Amino acid sequence: MKLHHRLRNAQTPASLPPAILIHGLFGSLDNLGVLARDLCADRDIIQVDLRNHGLSPRSPEMNYAVMAQDLLTLLDELNLAQVDLVGHSMGGKAAMALAALAPSRIRRLGILDVAPVDYQLRRHDKIFAAINAVTEAGVAQRHQAAEVMRPLLAEEGVIQFLLKSFHDGAWRFNVPVLWEQYPNIVGWTEIPPCPHPAMFIKGGISPYIQDVHRDAIARQFPNAKAHVIAGAGHWIHSEKPEAVLRTLRRFLDA
Repeated sequence: MKLHHRLRNAQTPASLPPAILIHGLFGSLDNLGVLARDLCADRDIIQVDLRNHGLSPRSPEMNYAVMAQDLLTLLDELNLAQVDLVGHSMGGKAAMALAALAPSRIRRLGILDVAPVDYQLRRHDKIFAAINAVTEAGVAQRHQAAEVMRPLLAEEGVIQFLLKSFHDGAWRFNVPVLWEQYPNIVGWTEIPPCPHPAMFIKGGISPYIQDVHRDAIARQFPNAKAHVIAGAGHWIHSEKPEAVLRTLRRFLDA
């Protein structure tokens, strides 16, 4: 599958390999824009819409094997011999799957608030309910959609995040497929040990990376390090962008 993407050329002659930035569930390539605008100072940055998100094609398949293959196809399309990866949540898992699929094409991985585990939890049912309520209401404007969602979702930041993918009365993510394939999205098939340096950046108040996940991370990424962003939840790049960028730069610039 040919993914929709955006290339940001380095502001100065590129001294570092390109980096692919990969959003999470219900997101789009714009979600990591705050990171892209900083990291493109000395490297090319490619932001992508994963399948069934943004302006990328839709498909009934949604699992990490096909997402990794989509990303590898993009690397081939852009003739990129080796890249760094930065992925948030679902995008972090897609990055890990790509590292297993094409290890020679990956240099370093920055993983934002997700572990390589099967979570076996449904954290997003209220979000799906709010999304479907907007669709059923038939509204076309974002402020109308927000009014529909507020009785169902308490977090205003989550509502505004979702509305970034609401255009002309329609969602730019494939709601029926994401609902049907949700077990694949929260799930995970353990990969063989990857030698790549990896930095797992956890939100200090997020439940997505826990002590119980340390063994799974160490088995699959024996060269992994971890850093906690105090006071941040799951959307660490939007809540604490400067802290995330400091950590990523120290790691990726090495």
